[in-house]
Parts: sequence; structure tokens; C-alpha cells
Amino acid sequence: MEKYFYKCFDCGKSYSKDEIEKNLVYLCPVCGKVEKNQPLRGVLTVEYDYKAIRRNFSREEFLKHQPGKFWQYDFLWPLEFENGKMKSVDEKLLHRVTLDNNSLLEFSYEGKPFLVLDDTRNPTLSFKDRASSLVALKALQLGIKEIAAASTGNAGSSLAGVCVRLGLKSIIFVPKNIPEAKRIQIQSYGADIYLVDGDYDLAFDTCLEISTQKKWYNRNTAYNPLTIEGKKSAAFDLFISTKGKMPDLIFVPTGDGVILAGLYKGLRELKELGWIEKIPSLISVQAEGSNAVVRYLADQKFKYKPASSIADSICAGAPRCLYMAYDAIIKSNGNAVEVNDAEILDAQKYVAQNFGVLLEPSSSSTFAAYKKFINSNKLDGKTAVLLFTGNGLKDTSALKNWNHTVEPFTKEQIYNKINSSF
Repeated sequence: MEKYFYKCFDCGKSYSKDEIEKNLVYLCPVCGKVEKNQPLRGVLTVEYDYKAIRRNFSREEFLKHQPGKFWQYDFLWPLEFENGKMKSVDEKLLHRVTLDNNSLLEFSYEGKPFLVLDDTRNPTLSFKDRASSLVALKALQLGIKEIAAASTGNAGSSLAGVCVRLGLKSIIFVPKNIPEAKRIQIQSYGADIYLVDGDYDLAFDTCLEISTQKKWYNRNTAYNPLTIEGKKSAAFDLFISTKGKMPDLIFVPTGDGVILAGLYKGLRELKELGWIEKIPSLISVQAEGSNAVVRYLADQKFKYKPASSIADSICAGAPRCLYMAYDAIIKSNGNAVEVNDAEILDAQKYVAQNFGVLLEPSSSSTFAAYKKFINSNKLDGKTAVLLFTGNGLKDTSALKNWNHTVEPFTKEQIYNKINSSF
């Protein structure tokens, strides 16, 4: 039996890895569908022989692994290994995509302790490195040299940085309103970048069309099943870091819904292996101006609505992974909450000035939602983990909303100002 296979989320049909990978198939050949301003249909997931894994590997052995080094447990990844080493990939390259110090941080608010999975210190300073690393390593094994992606900023800068570390070429399509810091980061890594005269949804469609014509490997979120697969590593890092004592709630910033889908998949696998008894409730956090998941949870109907928010990383009018995200919320007994831009900026300021972590707006949205839960007494003594997914330096324009301009002073003026303050 093959180590893994692909399965359609919608119709349930299964495919061998060769059917999908050798032909560069991304969505289900039977029901896969890409429509303008609509969530994807026929999204594929990677499945394993969980009974065999359970027989051959123990919970105790797994907990000995280090967070941030996903290739250490080769039996849960769609990559080829031989004698414990990854095929077609120089082992030295793996250290270039290690997630930095991905242990949990401990903080408290209003006397309520909580944990943070901090991805702001990853190689390109965002959670997206989890998916980009897996996609790029698979490209190396497939003998592919060029990878394209559409992005609001973080996925693009992540792919660009990971590709240059592994000797690959990246082509990035971004909306015209991309934060300048993210655009510069992508360009600085030497990627070919194209500003699309429109929003993220148009960039997504443009990338699909051109990459198909050019036969580039495509990293578009949810479209490439390895983007979901890569993000499940957060569940494993959380499991390892807590020594198996998983939280009751996990707050997840949500745009396209792929982090939710990937996180749930990892948690589902841990449960299927018998290593956790219960899947934590996933709390989807959305910006008020980009709340498609919140709306869908209310009536199970999707109607496209252009998205707008200061939290660009979770700004998607047509979440490509909407249906899997909804499934993750329902099956984890979770929920979805929206926060407005003012609440997001207040949370960004509070986290920076009280916890010393500089976040971009999409990340501070999880703390804004956590505050709402505390203020409305929704925690009921439950333990919580917040995902901090992107560094604040990725969007310095957002920081200007609560940092005033500093004027230069003479030395005498500085003395006078200090003496009047202390």
C-alpha cells in the first residue's frame, strides 16, 4: 500500500499520489471547480494509513520531537524518504526552512492566562512558511524549478523567501493595495512580482490562468492541497509544546480558511491516532469587513461580497477554503467571531505595549476576539491558545494609526522635556 493518497473533500473519491502529482492535478478531477468570486469545489486532502501509523509509532515517541522541524516525523508528510532521509533534498537545505523556536508563549489578560503559538519569528516572519516549505520541498522532489502564487502579501513573501533559500524561482501575483512593506519584502527576495489592478480575488484568478498556461507549479492557497497539509504542522507543534495537554479553545485568524482547515486536519489526525481524546474548539476570527465565514456559519449560504479591512492578510471576499473551514468549525464544536478595525488596532497596540510582541493586524485580531470572549464571560474557565501569524513589521502603515510622528529636538529641549515628565 502507498504511504499516502489524495481524497476529495466534496465527493469523497480517492486518487493515488501518482495520479495527482505526476500530472500536476490540484483539484478533484471529477468535481473540482474554480469559479470567479466563489469558494473552490473539489479541494483535495492528503490521507495516510492511520492504523499502520498507530501500530508502528507511539504517542510518547512523537512527543520527543522538536517543534518547528516537521520532517522529523516523515510518516505524516506527502514527501518521499529513504532510510530516514528526504529524497532529492540536501539535508543542509532543511535547516533553512526550520521554524524558529516555535514553542508556546504564556501571557495573561484580566487575570486570565492564555498561550500563544508565535509564528512571527519564522524564516519570513509569518505562519505561511509552514505551507510554503512543504510546497517548495515537494517541488524539489518533482524536479520543478518555478512556483507561482497569488497573495495578499504574506504567502507571497513566504514563498519568495523559501524559494530563494532552496534555489527555486517564484512568481507572485498580488492585489494593488498590498501593504508596501510586504511588497518590498517580496521584491527583496528577488521574486518576479506582478501587481494586479484589483483585489486578492482577481489576483488569485489571474495567477491560476497564467500558471496553467506556463505550466508553473501553483501554490495558491487551498487550490494546492499541500497548502492545507503544510499548515497542519501547527497542530503538531502545539501538541508537542504542550506535552499532549491540548487547550480547550484555539483562536484562528481567518481569511481564505486554509489555516482553519489545516489546523483541524492535524488535530483530526492526532485524534485518529489515539494521541488526543478531544479536538479543541476552533474559533474562527474574521474582520468585520471580511466576514464570509461568519455569514456562512449563520445560514450556510455564500454570497460574494467585496472585502475591506485594515487586516489585509485575512481580507478575502471569496474564501477559497470556505467549506472546509466551516466543516472544521462544526466538527470541533467551535464558532466564528468578527472584530472591527478599531478593535484590531487596539489589540495590536495592547499586545505590543504589554506583551512585547509586534503583530500585523490579522494576528492581533485573535487577541481582539479573545478580549471579547473574556468581557462576555464566554471562556468559563477554559484554556485558550491564540495564533499570532504575522510580524508587525510586515505592515508598518497599520502601526502609524496609533504611533504619532516624532519630531526632532535639540539636546536642551530633550532635557527640558524629560525634566518636565519625571
